[in-house]
This record gives sequence, structure tokens and C-alpha cells, in this order.
Amino acid sequence: MKIDRIHHLNVRCAPDDMAAIETFYADVVGLQRGHRPPNLRNQGIWLYLGEHPIIHVTARCAKGYVQSDHRGSVDHVAFQSRGAAEFLEKLARMNIACDQQNVDGAGYQVFVRDPVGTVLEFNFPNSEAPESVAAGTLAPRQTLTAP
Repeated sequence: MKIDRIHHLNVRCAPDDMAAIETFYADVVGLQRGHRPPNLRNQGIWLYLGEHPIIHVTARCAKGYVQSDHRGSVDHVAFQSRGAAEFLEKLARMNIACDQQNVDGAGYQVFVRDPVGTVLEFNFPNSEAPESVAAGTLAPRQTLTAP
């Protein structure tokens, strides 16, 4: 077997969360809602990057379940990105909080949470880091948390 790439990420939510998730991924990430097979069991949407549905949203949780107890073992999903300054301006206009870090060899990284708590990391070249985020800066999320 050979793996070519990651096919998609599935975000689980309550049915009432789907509109907010669709808006978030459209406005913040630039994804667009597209075709989803009609014969799937749960209510949901697929969000596309170009021709590929990279985010599947599935209504499989009771209202508030995910937001109040987001403890899955997958910590975050990361997107290779460019245009950090424009992205930071967009987050500021939308009043979306973010954490930032600038790690040599790993890139300048911006972390945000979607409406149900999924952490998204946007990786930019180190050269796109603002002066206020010096090389070697680590985001608060890098601190070890107790169980």
C-alpha cells in the first residue's frame, strides 16, 4: 500500500452548528460548499478547496457536546499557507482570536479554533512573520497541560 495524501478531515457537530461551521470555513479558510452524496446516513456538508472536498462536516453530536468537551486525540489540522499579513487582517476584522508562533525550520504558524473547537494551524514561511512575533516565539498552546 502507498498513501498519496490526506483525503479529508471530518468535523463532527450538532445539526444547529452546521451553518456557523460552513460560514467560518468559507470566510476564514476560503472553502466552498459543494456536492455531498445524498445517500449518507447523517446530515452534513462537504467543503471544497478547488475540486477537492477537504472538510466533511457531519451532524453526529448533541448540541453543546463538542464545544464543552473537545478532548479528541487529534490536536489540530494544518494548512500550508501564504499571505500571512492579509490573513491576520481578516482575523482582526472578524474578531477571531489567534495564537502565533515563529519556529525556525517549522514556519510562522497561526492557530485559530472553528465554531466547535477544532484547532486549525495555518503555516506560513518564517519570512512572513510580523516583527512582533520574533523567531523562537512559541504559542501558549505549546505548554504541557495536566490531565
